[in-house]
Amino acid sequence: MNKVIEKFIRYVQFDTESDTETGLTPSTPGQMVLAKELAKEMEEIGLENVSLDENGYLMGILPSNLDYEVPAVGFIAHMDTSPDFSGRNVNPQFVENYNGEDLVLNKAENIVMKVADFPDLKQYVGQTLITTDGTTLLGADDKAGVAEIITAVEYLANHPEIKHGPVHIGFTPDEEIGKGADFFNVQKFGADFAYTLDGGEIGELQYENFNAAFAKITFKGRNVHPGMAKDKMINSMLIANEYISKLPKEDVPEKTENYQGFYHLISMEGGVESSSLQYIIRDFDMDNYESRKKFVKDLCGDFNQRYGEGTASIEMTNQYYNMREKVEPVKYIVDIAEEAMKQVDVDPMVIPIRGGTDGSRLSYMGLPCPNIFAGGHNFHGRFEYVPVKSMQKAVDVILKIVELISKK
Repeated sequence: MNKVIEKFIRYVQFDTESDTETGLTPSTPGQMVLAKELAKEMEEIGLENVSLDENGYLMGILPSNLDYEVPAVGFIAHMDTSPDFSGRNVNPQFVENYNGEDLVLNKAENIVMKVADFPDLKQYVGQTLITTDGTTLLGADDKAGVAEIITAVEYLANHPEIKHGPVHIGFTPDEEIGKGADFFNVQKFGADFAYTLDGGEIGELQYENFNAAFAKITFKGRNVHPGMAKDKMINSMLIANEYISKLPKEDVPEKTENYQGFYHLISMEGGVESSSLQYIIRDFDMDNYESRKKFVKDLCGDFNQRYGEGTASIEMTNQYYNMREKVEPVKYIVDIAEEAMKQVDVDPMVIPIRGGTDGSRLSYMGLPCPNIFAGGHNFHGRFEYVPVKSMQKAVDVILKIVELISKK
């Protein structure tokens, strides 16, 4: 088994599922357990200035072996896995020489990954895939990225004849709950620019992402015995349902793609007296983004006019912004990554991220940070998988980026 796969299989054994409810950083203890193991590994490799702080941010530097100065490049990945699906007792399965047919992940529970549902599988006929056993997620998001970065710097450390500039690496907690950059110390990290290894399929290169907001809308009703409710009861659940019906029916994740934005209802709960809806709002264009936020706010105002003041209230927060504004002025760092891919026989796909990464927030913190593929598919669920070749190519891309920068 080659190094990157060996590391990946080891890392996914750590339960690092993040949690929105704890209020801690890292949000779960398993992330710190993995961080300590990685810190030990980084020290054994010979990295300098290895540091792990109390919030679970891990950093280290492979110093330059050049006799001239070049920019310091960083590579970043996150250690947590999504709380959307269990990351405990991950049991990776190897599919050798994949034949292009449906994959039985768990015969006992009749869990099958069907090509009709996941046609991207057809791209990997003849390759080796790593899948789940159908009962957990895999953790390629983003332990594939962690493994690829560690493998690349270990290779450079073990081959001092390869000339390179300073390489800074960082691993973050809680990216999956939107907290990955909260306590990232850009100045301490020390890179001039960086890349997150947190993308999907082979070839992805991204420097645009959604502008993102979270909104919680609360509806107040009035409960009265249903037998005596005429002209007295106000059912907050029905008002909430009416609110949902007023949003554009086509502007939802399952009906949008590419640069199209959406309103995504992620949670609803309540009773007659009180109900709430939780939405995430996404758009690449800032003007459209602001219009979407204004629409949901104004809609609350309409409901208050119709049903009485205080019927609907909204709490809204901005989560992150499109990194393009910060990366475009230094777009040569995207060009370097694109050229690196071409030189290792990977076809670059420069596409927008229909989501966000640590890199989007870091770019606004002074560290321009495009995103590169880590190789996985179907993140956050039982059908997650990663082709072995894609992970190997990600390592090659990292090494080639370092090489190209050392020549500047």
